Amino acid sequence: MSVMLVVLASFSALSFYAYGVGCLITAHMVAEFNRYGLAKFRALTGILQIVGAIGLTAGLLGAPTIGFLAAVGLALQMALGVGVRIKIRDSLLQCLPAFFYCCLNGWIALLFAGNIA
Repeated sequence: MSVMLVVLASFSALSFYAYGVGCLITAHMVAEFNRYGLAKFRALTGILQIVGAIGLTAGLLGAPTIGFLAAVGLALQMALGVGVRIKIRDSLLQCLPAFFYCCLNGWIALLFAGNIA
């Protein structure tokens, strides 16, 4: 397993764990999901992000298939996030974090794919 995979997947896992917990407990995220028109999906989004973070960690601990699936799932979730932000006419700057994490997790998925026997 490459150092790059460990660094990128660790960064992503920590980010999604924090964001997922934030989705579940912060007033800011309640307001954001209301703004997106997706209030009923806030808790599910948070849970899926925490599960994705756990999956990336499992991938680093010897289950690359799980890491791959988690990275693909997070990349897909962030692609949908970009779509939502475009739909509600957020600025390019507001779209960039979701786009960054979409690309990052796509890259992580490719790196994990290279570790699947």
